Amino acid sequence: MFQFFRPMIKRTRAELNKCIIHKVANKYNSGQNAMSETLVRFDEESYELLLPFLLKPFGSVTQSYRFNHHADISLNEINKYSADIFQDEETFVEHSKNIVNHLYEQSNSANIKTGDVIIAYFEGLEYKDVLVEAVGIFKIESKVDFFQTYLDDDDSYDMVVQKGISTKKLDKGCLILNSSDTEGTVVLSVDNNNYDAQYWIKHFLNVKYADDRNLHTQNYLELCKDFSEEVIKPEFGKQEQSSFLANTVDYFKEHESVDYDAFKDDVFAEDKHKDMFEDYKKHFEKLNNVLVRNNFDVSDAVLKKEKSKFKTEIKLDTNIQIKIDVDAPDAPSEYLERGYDEDKKMKFYKVYFNAEK
Repeated sequence: MFQFFRPMIKRTRAELNKCIIHKVANKYNSGQNAMSETLVRFDEESYELLLPFLLKPFGSVTQSYRFNHHADISLNEINKYSADIFQDEETFVEHSKNIVNHLYEQSNSANIKTGDVIIAYFEGLEYKDVLVEAVGIFKIESKVDFFQTYLDDDDSYDMVVQKGISTKKLDKGCLILNSSDTEGTVVLSVDNNNYDAQYWIKHFLNVKYADDRNLHTQNYLELCKDFSEEVIKPEFGKQEQSSFLANTVDYFKEHESVDYDAFKDDVFAEDKHKDMFEDYKKHFEKLNNVLVRNNFDVSDAVLKKEKSKFKTEIKLDTNIQIKIDVDAPDAPSEYLERGYDEDKKMKFYKVYFNAEK
């Protein structure tokens, strides 16, 4: 049964305890970082604007990460700096500089953007019904133009264009929570300027997805999406592809956990299709270096996010598109027929309906 999405963290009682701003350059272009020595001193208005700006993007995060390192997890730089800050808040300013220097070292391409880096220390974040502290790292890469009015020497008002930080979108950010499980410290991340998939997640933070229902659900749905695109679509057509994706979503919505054999029995009518899925699963795991679990609990939040990536449009060369609702598994077979017109020498789709919406 599909359930209401529950945020991974709640910020109702969150407080911004410390904050400092540095500027990070690009090593590739031989730039130099600019460091602050003291914390930001807020007035009430700027504090009330900054706190939700930094935390709101994490309200829709569906998956968490854990720190990674090829040799020893204690050698992960961000893990080390954040752990020191949690242990002794007096190290906050020193380690905020270390964090920016580490970020600078990852700028090995001209594509990596310079920007402001906000390092923050939060208290009162709610994670799994427990209040925790968090170290936040936020990179502002994009500035927007705005008009600033001012009073000139003639006692007349004039205006000038200035650049500033927009409160509508956070470019990059992460929260390292003072909370851990058997896999390690909990890390949340957002990246809205994903011009380099490796830069923020792999090189700077060096984190990997937590091995939980969120990851298992995502892997399985990505398997189904790729199988539909690479096998079903070329072999059986777009209509069958859309039907398979809709049946996949329906199975996940109706079951709290996935059973591999039960899934195949529910979704595929013929054994040869089950065998094709089995073969493709092995190919998918090897190609992506992942293990797709046969049995796992469904993450409703990940299902909601991933199903939006399923492509169910049938695009025709006559400039007509047919979009099939991925939440309606029976619609393609019941209300859509495919045929061939001998007179026109063209393929056609016949669509049944009661009324236009």
